[in-house]
Amino acid sequence: MKYSYAELAKMIDHSLLHPTMTDSELENGCKIAVQYGVASVCIKPYAVKRAAELLQGSGVFVGAVIGFPHGNSTTESKRYETELACQDGAGEIDMVINLGKALSGDWNYVERDVKGVCDEAHKHGAKVKVIFENDYLTEGGAGLSSDAFKQKLCRLCERAGADWVKTSSGYGFVKQKDGSYNYRGATEHDLALMRASVSPKVQVKAAGGVRDLDGLIKVRDLGASRCGASATVVMLDEYRRREAAEKV
Repeated sequence: MKYSYAELAKMIDHSLLHPTMTDSELENGCKIAVQYGVASVCIKPYAVKRAAELLQGSGVFVGAVIGFPHGNSTTESKRYETELACQDGAGEIDMVINLGKALSGDWNYVERDVKGVCDEAHKHGAKVKVIFENDYLTEGGAGLSSDAFKQKLCRLCERAGADWVKTSSGYGFVKQKDGSYNYRGATEHDLALMRASVSPKVQVKAAGGVRDLDGLIKVRDLGASRCGASATVVMLDEYRRREAAEKV
C-alpha cells in the first residue's frame, strides 16, 4: 500500500453532523472513531461535552462546528460558540466564513470574523479549520474569478490565524438545472489550488464527496492532511482488505 493504515486513518475527521443524529448514534460514532483510530470526530456544539467524555484518553480529538453550516451567525456569536465548545472539550474548531460578506467583497469583515474565532480557539489551545463552501463560489464574486476568489480567501485566512483551510461543509447544496439540490464538495482542482495558496504552516482539509479509499488517497496525494468523512468504515475496511490481499 502507498500509505500506512495510520497515515490514512489519522487524516479522517469522522463526521457526525447529520441534522437527525440521535444520542445513540453519537455514542456509536465515537466508538467507531476509537475502533478505527481516526484523527477526530466532527460534531455539533451541543454534543461536545458528551463526546469528550466518550473519547477521553483515546487519542481521538473532539472537533466542533461553528456557525454551521452557512456561516451567517454574528462574529460574536461564533466567538462565544467557540468559547463554549472549547470549555466543553473541543480541541479543534471547524468554522464557516460569512459567504455573503465575502461575495460582497467586504474582506475586512470576513477577516475579522475568522480572526475572532481563531483568537478565541487558540486561547484554549484549540486549532481552527476555516470552511469556504466552494460549491457556492463556482462563479467567483466581488470582481474576481472563482480561482482568484479562493486564493484571496486562503491568504486572508492565513493572516487571520487559521490552522487549516477547508473546501466544504458537506451541506453546501446548490440548486441544479433539474430543480434538485446537490453538491460536489472537495474537488481535485480546489485542493491543489488551496494547497498552493497558503504557506506550509497552514494545512488543507477536504470535505464532501470523498466516499471511498481511492478518494482518500487522492486527497492525500494532493497535499491535504485531513478529510471529513462519514464513510470511515467503508474506507478503512477496504484498506484492511487490500492490505491482506497484498500479503497473500
